[in-house]
Amino acid sequence: MSEELIPENPENPETEEAETVKQRKNGLYPGVSDELAAGMKSGWADTELHGLEPIAQAGHTADRRAALSARFPGERLVIPAGKLKTRANDTEYAFRPSTEYAYLTGNQTQDGVLVLEPKADGHEATIYLLPRSNRENGEFWLDGQGELWVGRRHSLTEAEHLLGIPAKDVRELPAALTEATGPVRNLRGHDAGIDAALTDKVTAERDEELKIYLSEARLIKDAFETAELQKACDATARGFEDVVKVLDRAEATSERYIEGTFFLRARVEGNDIGYGSICAAGPHATTLHWVRNDGPVRSGELLLLDAGVETNDLYTADVTRTLPINGTFTPLQRKIYDAVYEAQEAGIAAVKPGAAFRDFHDAAQRVLAEKLVAWGLLGDLPVEKVLELGLQRRWTLHGTGHMLGMDVHDCATARTDTYVNGTLEAGMCLTVEPGLYFQADDLTVPEEYRGIGVRIEDDILVTEDGNRNLSDKLPRQADEIEAWMAQLKG
Repeated sequence: MSEELIPENPENPETEEAETVKQRKNGLYPGVSDELAAGMKSGWADTELHGLEPIAQAGHTADRRAALSARFPGERLVIPAGKLKTRANDTEYAFRPSTEYAYLTGNQTQDGVLVLEPKADGHEATIYLLPRSNRENGEFWLDGQGELWVGRRHSLTEAEHLLGIPAKDVRELPAALTEATGPVRNLRGHDAGIDAALTDKVTAERDEELKIYLSEARLIKDAFETAELQKACDATARGFEDVVKVLDRAEATSERYIEGTFFLRARVEGNDIGYGSICAAGPHATTLHWVRNDGPVRSGELLLLDAGVETNDLYTADVTRTLPINGTFTPLQRKIYDAVYEAQEAGIAAVKPGAAFRDFHDAAQRVLAEKLVAWGLLGDLPVEKVLELGLQRRWTLHGTGHMLGMDVHDCATARTDTYVNGTLEAGMCLTVEPGLYFQADDLTVPEEYRGIGVRIEDDILVTEDGNRNLSDKLPRQADEIEAWMAQLKG
């Protein structure tokens, strides 16, 4: 990685930050000759892009902004994308905008801010962005975020054509917000500068209402979102196929080979992985969020792979399959796997419009409790008592699913009455993912159970007449799993 231009003989700056500010204000760094500075200003072709078509979701984002406007009439609404976050020293994490900002604009660039300015008949939306880096003051080649360092940004005019929103320079926004009057709501926590500019104009309660609304607005997916989730699931299925094909190489290395293999598919077909991939082999499968992925991969054991591709428009799949590493389940592995599969079938059947959100969880937990009782792991207690006391949770551990969308755990700040205690509606998308986990040190189960973990997870869209499994390109039944793996391994 190249380093930024280092100034020659700086004149005793009080701090590096102060010197950088001075250098950028003057338009030059020390050590840059007047001749070089002048030469860098000229000789560049006009690269303004013309005839740009709006992004595919521009109509949908306009509808989402209109709904937001109707919910908060007469109030200024501020939704930032966020800033770069430092990973180490002078390197940053890859940027991902706040979900709410991307949902309302379709834009993914850092430092952006959407402002809805109240008008008599609704709101006027403006997107504040960094324009193309300046060639006159040398920003485009001297600044570490300039065009020659990190790539070309769209001009404000280009952004307007792409997004369908009037665009202005974001550097003008803090002053404008400071001078603004009237009620304001801010999606706080993403941009410290915006938060500071609005300190005296907002309240935590009002801002929380905005955040809750934007979470609940995403509960029901529109046609664009549904298509993106299907795309994410299809790419994820191909990623799982990639993994099966290289399990022999993973056996020779570690779980990291599985992680890297799936990541390649995510980057080729999408933006990234939607969350840290869980590539849990053997007893690691009993750790719910095993993301270290540094353990051995051994023939005869199970691989619990929980991974999802995030599309270029930031919608993620969330799929889990538990696979026999050598391609064949042992009788005990199959017994446990079949129990989880039966529980998932019951859970998926309970997903339909008008059903309570909790119904699919209750249906899956009942099946698992019945299996645990039948296996003699809960003494002579009846199933109803087990469920009443939640005793099955020693081995089922987690809820059976969650909403899915731009966030893997989507709509997380929605009100309990709207989400967990709410009713399913067509357009909602959720995971159904029961599991059984027998820890390696669990002395309450027979020794042969210990270290076995099984989870099966699919992404289920609620339809007008029931549901649709978006991730059904991956097999789920044990026999189908074995046949699929044998075919892929050749």
